[in-house]
Amino acid sequence: MREFSNLVYNEFEKIYRKKRFAVVALILLVLIPLFIYAQHQQTLELEKRLGTSDWRVQLQQTISDSQNRLSSSSMPSEWQKFRRLQIQQYQYYLENDINPNMPGAPTFTREFMAQSISLFIPLLVMIIAIDIVSGERADGTIKMLLTRPIKRWKILLSKYVALLFSISIVVIMAALFAYLLSGLFFSFEGFSQPIMTGFSIQNDQLVTSGVHTIPQWQFLLMALGLAWFVAIIIGTISFMVSVLVRNTPAGMGAMFASLIAGGILQQLATEWEGVKYIYSVNLGLISYLSGAVPMLKGLSLGFSIVTLSVWGLVSLLIAFVVFIREDMLA
Repeated sequence: MREFSNLVYNEFEKIYRKKRFAVVALILLVLIPLFIYAQHQQTLELEKRLGTSDWRVQLQQTISDSQNRLSSSSMPSEWQKFRRLQIQQYQYYLENDINPNMPGAPTFTREFMAQSISLFIPLLVMIIAIDIVSGERADGTIKMLLTRPIKRWKILLSKYVALLFSISIVVIMAALFAYLLSGLFFSFEGFSQPIMTGFSIQNDQLVTSGVHTIPQWQFLLMALGLAWFVAIIIGTISFMVSVLVRNTPAGMGAMFASLIAGGILQQLATEWEGVKYIYSVNLGLISYLSGAVPMLKGLSLGFSIVTLSVWGLVSLLIAFVVFIREDMLA
């Protein structure tokens, strides 16, 4: 056990020495203020256009804009269905007098995590994970490990455990920076703000019988848990790619392309049944909590979690089988 703990510590130290956490922190410190400023400017423009900061008037205007878009004959049927359900949800907020976007650091953090979970956080995870094996194969340092009297599966497991710790740090860092930086700009209040959850869809109609409110701090904890889960799955798939591909830039390109492909397929292949089994179209787990309507038929929180879990387990199995059986010194 002590030997394995030392292996994990050494692997984590390698990640730290490469200054990956510093790179992630720098990206967050540059981009999060940009996101905050963009959101603030959007809010000011809306207030200027409507002549009021009343969230009810703003939400009614959003409903009106969505209804106007529905009149466009060029809008695909799936998008029309999405808009109608979204309008029903907005109207439910108005009827129950609950502001879904109350200004404040907790609200910004919630929205930031929900928007980042599909691409931004996965990219941060890839910075940490993509060369954890391929990088050592390329520079030859993997030979030092494999010539030691330690089983290969222990070596790879230590790398994976160190990666899990690193991914957890990245997720915590992203949430913490989002809260602290937005709090300086807006306010740190809003943890007790009620958030609606429990929306469901049946026969293309929004069902509100299971809707209930929870405090925003509880919603944030669930959102962070889902973000961590997605980050772990992306890290595991990247881990597999790092074992399979010796060239780190090629591995990075493959992962980046697969993530981008998910967003494109959600827009262009809404009628293809098989698209829902691709991992990158199942990453937006936080949106299910707030009742956002999925763009693809058949998607749900449970389905996406199971699909991602299968991808993660298969990726981990492939990584271990290849690492143990193939010649990693070639």
